[in-house]
Amino acid sequence: MGRNTHWLNRERLRIYPRIVLGLIVVVFITWVLLSKDMLDPKGKPLGADFIAFWAASHIALAGHAEDAYNLPSLFKAVQIAVPASQSIFAWYYPPSFYLVVLPLALLPYLAAYLTFILSTLTCYLLVLRRIVFNTTAKWCLAAFPGLWMNVFHGQNAFLTAALAGTALLCLRRRPILAGVFIGLLTLKPQLAVLFPVALLAIGAWRTLISAALTALCFFGLGTAALGTATIGGCLASLGDARQFLESGVLPWAKMPTVFAFLRLIGTPVIGAYTVHGLVAAGAVFAMWYVWRRCANWELRGAALFAATFLCSPYLFDYDLAWLAFPIGWLALTGLRTGWLSGEREVLVAAWLLPLAMDPVATVLHLQVAPFVLSALLGIAVRRAARSPRTSTVIVHCQDNGFLSAR
Repeated sequence: MGRNTHWLNRERLRIYPRIVLGLIVVVFITWVLLSKDMLDPKGKPLGADFIAFWAASHIALAGHAEDAYNLPSLFKAVQIAVPASQSIFAWYYPPSFYLVVLPLALLPYLAAYLTFILSTLTCYLLVLRRIVFNTTAKWCLAAFPGLWMNVFHGQNAFLTAALAGTALLCLRRRPILAGVFIGLLTLKPQLAVLFPVALLAIGAWRTLISAALTALCFFGLGTAALGTATIGGCLASLGDARQFLESGVLPWAKMPTVFAFLRLIGTPVIGAYTVHGLVAAGAVFAMWYVWRRCANWELRGAALFAATFLCSPYLFDYDLAWLAFPIGWLALTGLRTGWLSGEREVLVAAWLLPLAMDPVATVLHLQVAPFVLSALLGIAVRRAARSPRTSTVIVHCQDNGFLSAR
């Protein structure tokens, strides 16, 4: 990934991730050693957000699944897991993801946390292994701050990234199976919203239909298992989420979105939504252009992942575990065809973003994530513009059932 004439040469790429990984491990061990009564030094439960997953599971297993959407009821369940906790958590997820976390409270809290994180991390790593697998890549991934951010938060980014990555890997040869993974990704709907646009861009109708049917079945199965009252509870909780987002109760410094950037600099809510919508529309157009303009699946994947983060106003730093995929795809493209000006700098900035975003925003009151993510999308667009134009005709190969653009 580096010629000696560029500052990011092979030697630095070999050493720097090891240094970062060492520092992260030291911080992680210190964090655990300073924790007491299953509370970290900041007074939050170990595993942080995961406690909401465990608490929702506990409530559902007790036969009152809809109560997870009620803040006082969820708080009582949180204290069953970690009695010393005074932190307030909320549950906004649809019945589909609720179904995924349903068995967690069958285990003690810490055992459930380790089971969830290690199993989803395994899926995440297995998918990434299909994209890039060498010694340098393994060290870069092991030290990737986005990975560790999700571990600290006990969140679901490994699962969602694995579903999205697998869907793209299957799309060429197994379009129906790809649709199944896209449908499962609707467990966190804001991360699945651009897949239909991408599928329409290449005329992948079988995948689109498969995704829609899977999403409906997944949602229906969750509702059947947990009760129809969870739908009303979920919809009602979205109003709370919107208020928390707009007021800053959900910390804007930890949200890599255009909306958070605008609110941090004092933009009124209406103005923030308006500008965010315009940027999101531009990101959708850019992604559509890449998917229509070229048949390079690495560029298509990078454009889709980067544009996704520019569309939703409700995302957090742990979701940036997704960035390992576009970084990997664009790095492979650069290695294979040669680097363009500024590309390596953008990839380094994207790699560091999950670690640097919060401190920079806290100190400078400036959310830098949208600029880095826009630059990442810009690499895919620039590369697509330089590639040979593809025909809009989609060939359905009957012998092996995959889609290819010619």
